[in-house]
Amino acid sequence: MRRANKTRLCGWLALGLALVASLPPDARAEYAVLQSGQRIHITGYEQLGDSVRLTMSGGTLEIPAGALVRIDPEDTFSPVKVKLLDVPYADFVAASARAHGVAPELVASVIAVESNFNPNAVSWRSARGLMQLRPETAARFGVTNVFDPAQNIDAGTRYLKELLLRYNGDLALTLAAYNAGPQRVTHYGAAPPYRETQNYIRRVTEKYRRAAGDLMHPIVSLR
Repeated sequence: MRRANKTRLCGWLALGLALVASLPPDARAEYAVLQSGQRIHITGYEQLGDSVRLTMSGGTLEIPAGALVRIDPEDTFSPVKVKLLDVPYADFVAASARAHGVAPELVASVIAVESNFNPNAVSWRSARGLMQLRPETAARFGVTNVFDPAQNIDAGTRYLKELLLRYNGDLALTLAAYNAGPQRVTHYGAAPPYRETQNYIRRVTEKYRRAAGDLMHPIVSLR
């Protein structure tokens, strides 16, 4: 594989941009490897100043250039090993995270704040189960028993992935939409100023950061 000459760049930006610049423009599918160790399946990439836009079949995602470690050709990729967390229903969390390409730490953090891992939890808004699915959300994802941990976690993880794609990986907007609904995010053009929603974003993010570390990215794969 012919590699382009790397341009010397200052600071933390140098590594990420040089790695992108070293790749041939006609490469087929590849994997962007992040500092967090997570990999994103991509079909293209573009340098945009201090960020890199990754293109995949499900849309695009912009990340800081310094978050990019390297890009692996598809034929050298080894499957991502999803961390098994020390939480209740860890097997279901890991399985759903692996299947839908969402960081397991994020799934577990949402469950902790939503229900404190109580599979029978019901809110005054009729949200139910571990990930507090509303009836319309559960129905849309084909849940037949909202109190079944496996079904609830799988549907909640799929919904998180849907929101992450919608908001280009923006965690605050994703969590705001999960809590208050996408229509509220659209109305305000940002996370709604509700105290409940702002506290929800803070609590989930703090738990996620403690579990995943400062170098965290909620999306493992966008395939």
